[in-house]
Amino acid sequence: MRVRSLLNIAMVLLGLLVVAAPASAQVPDSGGLAYGAQAPQPVVAGSVAKIQPDGLAAAPLDAPVEVQNAIWAANAIIGLPYVYGGGHNLRFKSRGYDCSGTVSFALHGANLLRSPLDSGSFMRWGLAGKGDWFTVYTNPGHAFAVIAGLRLDTSPAGDRSGLRGPRWRPALRSTHGFRARHPLGF
Repeated sequence: MRVRSLLNIAMVLLGLLVVAAPASAQVPDSGGLAYGAQAPQPVVAGSVAKIQPDGLAAAPLDAPVEVQNAIWAANAIIGLPYVYGGGHNLRFKSRGYDCSGTVSFALHGANLLRSPLDSGSFMRWGLAGKGDWFTVYTNPGHAFAVIAGLRLDTSPAGDRSGLRGPRWRPALRSTHGFRARHPLGF
């Protein structure tokens, strides 16, 4: 318990030291960060992630490190365009991401996925049902994830912004027709 409290204090201090990536790290006209640029690692107290005004997510201090790493990894691609097949090379790098490429990128950032999966493959990945920290909703044509209470999705369904591409979304969309899957232990 004492170690957890010290870790939380350290994470808050680290979060206070985080500054936005320099303008030179931005990819022109696309959003997202340039290859190799370090994304900010914002944190928030509690166990639920929060969308910040810049569209990035703050990872909850009470979450396991894998959850925090998934959120911070996904932050690096937020705002990039939707690209069919994007994110499916073995290095996970792309100029844009499709739905399953986005989910794969976040899970890879948490060391929970070694190579990208398409939405059909996610239907057999992990364990059936909702997870405590991660839930991947998938069907043969689309995949999105809920990580620490926030939806990571390329589809604007349920999001008033109407923007496509990898984004943290404020509202959970309908999960009718999707299978829920999660990684073991999360």
